[in-house]
Amino acid sequence: MSEPFIAEIRIFAGNFAPRSWAFCNGQLLPIAQNTALFSLIGTTYGGDGRTTTALPNLEGRAPMHPGRGPGLTERRLGEKTGTETVTLSEAQIPSHSHTMRGSSTANGVAGAPTNTSSFARDLSPRAYQANTTANLVDLASQSLSATGGGQAHSNMQPFLALNFIIALQGLYPSRS
Repeated sequence: MSEPFIAEIRIFAGNFAPRSWAFCNGQLLPIAQNTALFSLIGTTYGGDGRTTTALPNLEGRAPMHPGRGPGLTERRLGEKTGTETVTLSEAQIPSHSHTMRGSSTANGVAGAPTNTSSFARDLSPRAYQANTTANLVDLASQSLSATGGGQAHSNMQPFLALNFIIALQGLYPSRS
């Protein structure tokens, strides 16, 4: 393997960081022992800039190129954004309704509902009717309650967990 540039990041499938590399897990490093690395990354990923610098934290994150492309939002180097879970508000859900229909005259004939049955006025164990075209009326809107309960749902893209490592030693990259 060729010698890396200092601050080069690679994907590594091992469960350890090789010699002269560190996991991209946001850890703080002393500047005094990592002056070349600090001269390249500064406090972009954290640290106080006097005694410590921080490595990028790619745990649970997808890397993204900084800058701005056509139709894209500008991103700064080291910027963190996004979230693993999202709770949708009522304003974010397309307007729709669920109407429960029932029969005003027919007695139930079916013991369990199907995807085409309706409630009948008889609330015995046979409370559903198979004929969903006759004598149907909308039940009161209060008979169907809201669902969801404000719970968050996963917002993560499909992923495969791999380690990102950063070179602590190597060639100092020259500017062109």
